[in-house]
Amino acid sequence: MECPACGGPVTMEVGPDYPLSASVADALLAADEDEQIVIARNCWACGWREERSVSIDLIETTKGDAHAVERAALLDDIMDEATAIDDLTTLEDTLAEVRRQRRLKTAGADATDDVGSG
Repeated sequence: MECPACGGPVTMEVGPDYPLSASVADALLAADEDEQIVIARNCWACGWREERSVSIDLIETTKGDAHAVERAALLDDIMDEATAIDDLTTLEDTLAEVRRQRRLKTAGADATDDVGSG
């Protein structure tokens, strides 16, 4: 963001009850109904300053699918682990094991289907 007065860089601070490192998005998500959040924009080159207030009138939330949330978290963990592996052989072995597990699960499901239909 550029300063409208001089074109220099502008910093944003969220206040008054938030740490200096808080982002506007984090402050909005953490806010309660009837709370007011002040956002200050400052240009340290020319001294321009602007404050804006945001009042939270209503908060509507929807509940997510717990299974989807858990699955997404597990996928993130798996990707973090896989990304940290440098050894190509370990990655190949891991992929082979995942595929083996999927085949076993699929074969087990097919056997259960056969028993139930027979």
